[in-house]
Amino acid sequence: MTATEHVILVDEQDNPTGTAEKITAHRDNLCHRAFSIFIFRTQPKLEVLLQQRANHKYHSPGLWTNTCCSHPRPGEDVLTAGQRRLKEEMNIDTTLIHVGWFHYTAHFNNGLTENEVDHVLIGTTHDETLHFNACEVQACMWIEINQLKQELIQYPAKFTPWLKQAFELAESHF
Repeated sequence: MTATEHVILVDEQDNPTGTAEKITAHRDNLCHRAFSIFIFRTQPKLEVLLQQRANHKYHSPGLWTNTCCSHPRPGEDVLTAGQRRLKEEMNIDTTLIHVGWFHYTAHFNNGLTENEVDHVLIGTTHDETLHFNACEVQACMWIEINQLKQELIQYPAKFTPWLKQAFELAESHF
């Protein structure tokens, strides 16, 4: 995370209220806009692509999460930002569909907070070869939908705090 990255501040109904440096928004618990992307594949069975966050991430290092997540830049719409980050992090270029959003807050041991209006985006791929950005992603895996549901219940601590709620929204529209 660089000091020059900025996020869009919003109220809990996603109305823009300004901008802030990304680290400031996370340190000062400022509500801001974010997105979570889920990439699905249907062959040989219905699966979703998860990533394990790199160990040097400023929060939730090493936890499993959705295919890609980030923040739109000021002046950038959510779908454009989603396609940009999906290509940067996972080297996937596909059409994304916006399926809804929700607000959540999560506090971390290092004093940072996620206070986000999280827009959920979904897409598909048939590409078997994954070339993720090792600076952002430690590992990735395809997982069957029912297995992910089971693991979210049995082992919630191995996943990011937003994953369950975002996944429920994504799956309901796939």
